[in-house]
Amino acid sequence: MSSIEEILELERLEKDIFRGIVADTMLTRTFGGQVAGQALVSAVRTVDERYRVHSLHGYFLRPGNPTIPTVFLVDRIRDGRSFCTRRVTGVQDGQAIFTMSASFHVGDIGIEHEDEMPPVPNPEDLPDTSEMMSEELSWEFREWADWDLRFVPEDKVTRRRGVPAQQQVWFRYRRTLPEDPVFHVCTLAYMSDMTLLGSAKVPHPDEDIQQASLDHALWFMRPFRADEWLLYDQSSPSAGFGRALTQGRIFDRSGNLVAAVVQEGLTRLLRD
Repeated sequence: MSSIEEILELERLEKDIFRGIVADTMLTRTFGGQVAGQALVSAVRTVDERYRVHSLHGYFLRPGNPTIPTVFLVDRIRDGRSFCTRRVTGVQDGQAIFTMSASFHVGDIGIEHEDEMPPVPNPEDLPDTSEMMSEELSWEFREWADWDLRFVPEDKVTRRRGVPAQQQVWFRYRRTLPEDPVFHVCTLAYMSDMTLLGSAKVPHPDEDIQQASLDHALWFMRPFRADEWLLYDQSSPSAGFGRALTQGRIFDRSGNLVAAVVQEGLTRLLRD
């Protein structure tokens, strides 16, 4: 499979036009996190380095074809003293498959507080899927073998009253990544689409459903490294009418809240 460095290394075709690679994959549709991560890289390359991305909001418009590259068109919406905004459209065969708005901020001094990380087992105390026999692995773990994903067992998840669906996952990239903090932000944009929609299925383990990301919002609060352990604390507050709302809080190993995610996905029942 393609490395995250290869996936996020875009070719610049014009001043505000970029092209991503065709990544090695077992998927029949382009992975949503790949499109979001590449779109964010495109936006980042059009802003001054003193700005840092603090949020993105994206919509998955059409299924992507993983056998052809995606071209990203960047619109420079606003350049202000403290904030700037970019709009990115991902295109295949002349049709938009993804659109995203990204906001950048120079950083200010303000009030500070954050959620407390929930108590969970240490990642070292959970099984490493790379140590399992290959035939025992689901396709997801083979697809993302470069990621160390360790799910907290259901009986170890600290349940919050009134929350119907919860899931917790430790994750990190297995190899050392470049030092550039922006690269880690774009890497997290890629990863944040991974496993989150699965939290909606926790209360419905026996239901066969079609899943796909519909929209995705991500906020970056504090510095982090994607090659060090991060806890993805996930929940699904609502599901109905073939859609599910999911949300996630991402903490670093020290308990700092570094990012937050909200996503709506397709959860259509498959019936014979």
